[in-house]
Amino acid sequence: MTSKIIVVGAVEGAFPSILEKISKLHAKNSFSLAIFLGDFFADPESRSEEDTANVSALIDGKISVPLPTYFTLGKHPLPEPVRERLEASSDELCPNLYFLGKTSTTKTSEGIRIVNLGGSLDPTITAGLSKEKHLPFHTEDDAKALRGANSADILLTTHWPLNVRKVSRVVLPDGVETPAGERCVADLCTALRPRYHFSTSSDAFYEREPFFHPPIAKDPNAKPITRFISLASSANPSKLKSLYAFSLDPTSSAPINLPPGTTASPFTITHKRQRLPDQEQSYSRYSTAQNGDHYRPRKHYRHKDGSRPAPLGPEDCFFCLSSPSVKIHLITSIANDAYLTTAKGPLSTQSTFPSIPFPAHLLIIPLEHSPTLAGISVPEDRARTYKEMQRYRRALHSFLISKCGSKLGAVTWEVSRAHIRHTHWQFLPVSSDLVKKGLVEAAFKVEAENEKYPTSFRTKDVGDGTGAKGDFFRVWIWVPAVEDAVDGQSKSSEHAQDDEVEEKRGKQKSLVLPLNEEFRFDLQFGRRVMAKLLGLESRMNWRDCAQTDEEETKDAGAFKEAFKQFDWALAD
Repeated sequence: MTSKIIVVGAVEGAFPSILEKISKLHAKNSFSLAIFLGDFFADPESRSEEDTANVSALIDGKISVPLPTYFTLGKHPLPEPVRERLEASSDELCPNLYFLGKTSTTKTSEGIRIVNLGGSLDPTITAGLSKEKHLPFHTEDDAKALRGANSADILLTTHWPLNVRKVSRVVLPDGVETPAGERCVADLCTALRPRYHFSTSSDAFYEREPFFHPPIAKDPNAKPITRFISLASSANPSKLKSLYAFSLDPTSSAPINLPPGTTASPFTITHKRQRLPDQEQSYSRYSTAQNGDHYRPRKHYRHKDGSRPAPLGPEDCFFCLSSPSVKIHLITSIANDAYLTTAKGPLSTQSTFPSIPFPAHLLIIPLEHSPTLAGISVPEDRARTYKEMQRYRRALHSFLISKCGSKLGAVTWEVSRAHIRHTHWQFLPVSSDLVKKGLVEAAFKVEAENEKYPTSFRTKDVGDGTGAKGDFFRVWIWVPAVEDAVDGQSKSSEHAQDDEVEEKRGKQKSLVLPLNEEFRFDLQFGRRVMAKLLGLESRMNWRDCAQTDEEETKDAGAFKEAFKQFDWALAD
């Protein structure tokens, strides 16, 4: 059932006139409920006799509240008479007016789930829950405890979530700075995936573009959408928007198709990691280097004043989920530290592999913006990222066995070089016969010789890259063991998590080609080798294989549905 809701910014003691205005609007629109954000009462430092009289009149029922109305805890403590009434009346201040408390989860009679975190973060409390529910301070643990609600239709917070404006193109009014945000609020929004997240600021109205969250197991095709809206206070001198009315059906499903302008969640990538050292830009995401880009001395580009170009940040990166340039419709799975996407301009086609009715050219990408895995500065983050990328690769192996038995193996290649934008692995099936005959390995080695690269391939496992000395190109060549593919069915359990067991499924070889600063390596080397091997020379350049958004969306959806039982990220 759809409900009409009206939300009001901080009224700071002016509730008599605002409630009168709400009453008139309610007569025309029949709202189901109203929500007041921030400070409902005046600042105690500047509270007047009139403010005190208004509080008494409200408590005594002399000020009408026309519909069920909820108010929150802002940045100031509640007046003493209000605290006394709330303690004596189970948080009902007067007929139709209810206090949501400092932290609460409320389900209205319409079935709307409201989660509230009031007050400001108290930096003096490092652990534990706050005990005084009427004082305007919360703790990190207060915010963490609210994650147990699991979901919310509406999230209310006094403060903005940290980094909510990241990759947003919506600007604030001139002269207005971004309000200070809280990390715990951002984490709470990520955990609850609310349909609406409301906050308030004294001198600005801000409505961000919608942003999507990674799919969840019970609905893997949907991307839950959050709309973040911050209302100005009712007394703001610029007369910016302090009222927001909308309709909400709590039973509706998350949209399959994203609204225009939707971005990835600005909270997807954590920001605790150290900034990477300056790096030179050498290629874009999809380099179009041709046969002329062979072995030659590297020329380091510099500006006329001798300075190097500024390093590309996540906001300019095609692979960062926080970037407005990311191709959302290609994404097929998102885990905590890595994600899986279909390739743009795939090398293979729907007819390349008869048992797979869609291109199976895939990319496994770390969430961290780093040119190499070894460049992820926090060792624990690097280890988790590498493990998740390997889990995706092995899940893809299981997927191939389920579809093709022992007919298809796979090749996964990586360019690990300090001057590229964002490291990733490319995955592509290949005939098992080509692997068993040694033709795949030979193809990579011969191509390197033809390019006259001054180094040669070595059989070596460099793990997350920290075991290598410098830059490298790596390729894993895998073929399933016949005993692991009986009647085309994988013997591994769904969402297998034992990496050591998965490693033994089939045979694999890791080849590493050392790279150095003395020569320019073509980032399309891996694609060029596979194109020749599969007889797809006309598709060497990804731009020659461009698809429409509709075609890309269809292929991504077909793969996601086929891969669903192997997508361990849905189960985690």
